[in-house]
Amino acid sequence: MTTSDTAVPEPTPEQAALFARVRRMMLIAGLTTALAVCAVLIAVGYRLFKSEGRAGEPSSNVTATLPKGAKIVATGVAGDRLVVTLDIGGATEIRTFDAHTLRPAGQLKFANEP
Repeated sequence: MTTSDTAVPEPTPEQAALFARVRRMMLIAGLTTALAVCAVLIAVGYRLFKSEGRAGEPSSNVTATLPKGAKIVATGVAGDRLVVTLDIGGATEIRTFDAHTLRPAGQLKFANEP
């Protein structure tokens, strides 16, 4: 017998059954972890794929009609809103639109006291 040879006794039937049970439990834990990682990757990929189509151009052409004689004074972006300031016959009005869909989100009119 050399120094690199080690004597490993054969496992008893109880030990062999225990080893098989531990291997089975490790296999179940490994498969569960792999399934969880796949689910997370699929969710992240789905979110990236869905946001890619939304972040670009709007899905359709939008025409916003202005009152007769209205002039656009200023435009701006506030968060996920497009802000348009209008001058309508001397009165100021602010209209907001969703930046992703360009749908109207709100309207604010300013009037002078009589």
